[in-house]
Amino acid sequence: MRDRLMLLRSHPRLMGSLLCGAIAGFVAPGAWSPVVRMLMAWNVAVWSYLALICWLIAHSDETRMHRLAKQEDNNAVFVLVIMSLGAVLSLAAIMVELASAKQVSGGDRLFHYGLTAFTVFGSWLLVGVIYMFHYAHMFYRAAPEVKPLRFPDNKLKPVYWDFLYFSFTIAVAAQTSDISVSTTPMRKAVLAQSLLSFLFNAAIIGLTINIVAGTVGS
Repeated sequence: MRDRLMLLRSHPRLMGSLLCGAIAGFVAPGAWSPVVRMLMAWNVAVWSYLALICWLIAHSDETRMHRLAKQEDNNAVFVLVIMSLGAVLSLAAIMVELASAKQVSGGDRLFHYGLTAFTVFGSWLLVGVIYMFHYAHMFYRAAPEVKPLRFPDNKLKPVYWDFLYFSFTIAVAAQTSDISVSTTPMRKAVLAQSLLSFLFNAAIIGLTINIVAGTVGS
């Protein structure tokens, strides 16, 4: 019980977004298939969370960001693993949804394609954002003399924008930026994100080809 309360207090945005997703899945039309209801709930949760994170990044200075990084550090690895697993499982659900889309036509097919597109893109953004938080946690819990990331301007108190830049450079280009990695644990985290990002990039390409082929062939 104490661990659950700690998780709720340290990740209010995540818990609130999950609640929104659960409500969306519950009130979704009964005529929808379980997969569609699940994907709708996932999308509501993910996009709500991303919107809250955008607000957080825009309104956080160095002091607040340092405090949040320390506060959320207790459950950082747990949240990272669970959310990454959820993002990967959403890809499996998309495969089922794409198969269903081929059996319908017109507006229904566009709905299925739109839902899968939002799911893939949202999950891809989610992976980049949760790794941004993880990199911030690793940086601020490390001793000053062994910082896992070294910034070209010798920045000692980077903000979320710096970690977001680092994370999405890996997600987009599959390589590190001008920020250097200097510890083994950080290299492991970068490797994990690189593999996840490759999976999602391949899924985005495959989804695009599938949608184009389905649209042309219809």
